[in-house]
Amino acid sequence: MAQMQASRPGDADGELHTHLNALHLTLQHSKPFADGPAEICPVCKSSRYLNPKMRFLINPECYHRMCESCVDRIFSQGPAPCPIAGCGRTLRKARFRRQTFEDLKVERECDIRARIEKIFNRREDEFTSLRAYNDYLEFKEDITFNLIERVDVAATEAKLAAYSAENSASIGKNAVLAIQEHSSLEEREAAQREISRLSREAARKEEEDQKQAREAGRREFTQLVAAGKAGPEELLRQTQKVVLKKSTARRPAVDKARLQQGMEFKSKDPFSNASGNGAADPSFTIRGLKAPVIVEEQKPYDPFGGMSMDTLYYSLQAYYEHPWLENARNDAVITAGGYDVQEYYARAMLEGNAGLCCFIADEKATSDSLGMRRQ
Repeated sequence: MAQMQASRPGDADGELHTHLNALHLTLQHSKPFADGPAEICPVCKSSRYLNPKMRFLINPECYHRMCESCVDRIFSQGPAPCPIAGCGRTLRKARFRRQTFEDLKVERECDIRARIEKIFNRREDEFTSLRAYNDYLEFKEDITFNLIERVDVAATEAKLAAYSAENSASIGKNAVLAIQEHSSLEEREAAQREISRLSREAARKEEEDQKQAREAGRREFTQLVAAGKAGPEELLRQTQKVVLKKSTARRPAVDKARLQQGMEFKSKDPFSNASGNGAADPSFTIRGLKAPVIVEEQKPYDPFGGMSMDTLYYSLQAYYEHPWLENARNDAVITAGGYDVQEYYARAMLEGNAGLCCFIADEKATSDSLGMRRQ
């Protein structure tokens, strides 16, 4: 009965119909991929469906995709306008490259941010306040946003060019520092890999030495037992002691070799934070704001260098009553030459009180003590 059902002619037609439906569904699913706009060159209309090895390239000037054959055909003779209708920008073959991201908007934004990062490369430790650093980051992000969204492109490019010209020295310095840090990081990673490799080799060699020592100890133990020179327990204890002593003597040599490799790398690394005492320091540094410079308030100029002109034992008055002083104060012949009675007051009071601040006993005791020290 089963054989009769399998031999019916309608069954073969059903299987063929099933296969055709499956093939039709496969072609329907693969058709958008083969004929989609992302797989067709907008210049020559070539499709990747017909040429699976076709590669698409983009130019950062306008980010229009075209196949590699069109790039070679149009731009091999030199700069030429973009063949995409409505663009017209002058493109060069040297700047064409393969697309990294599927979305061209993401590709363009990454290129713009990389360009801005090369110019705005100041670090946090160059600022003395967090507000100044945040203002710098905000200005940087404003420039980036305007270029990405095409907002006031001409004015933004002018600001970018002015900032680049004004800070060219610091931009170059930070670029060199970034290259040195990147090189130091690569050397540090290479040194870490080398140290890891040496550690693995040392561990493998140590394991082989221990294995050989155990084998040698086992043979020696068997020979001594066969000779009957001592009991099994005593011989086993002596053999284990010898093996432990040898392994303990090898371990400091391995650790010393590892430490020497690390110290050699730190001595060559210009960005190493080694303190010189052999202690292991972290491989990264935490930067903060620049230490503020405290500027002392500028004081008025003092021609006497801080020496006080105030008197301690007397006070100078503005007027002293005396007949002779009245004549000197009012006589035009005397005052015409610049004579000032106030200067006479000051000199007379200074000479009359000059000895009040001198104490002979104290000065004599001080001079005697100095004389004894010199002797």
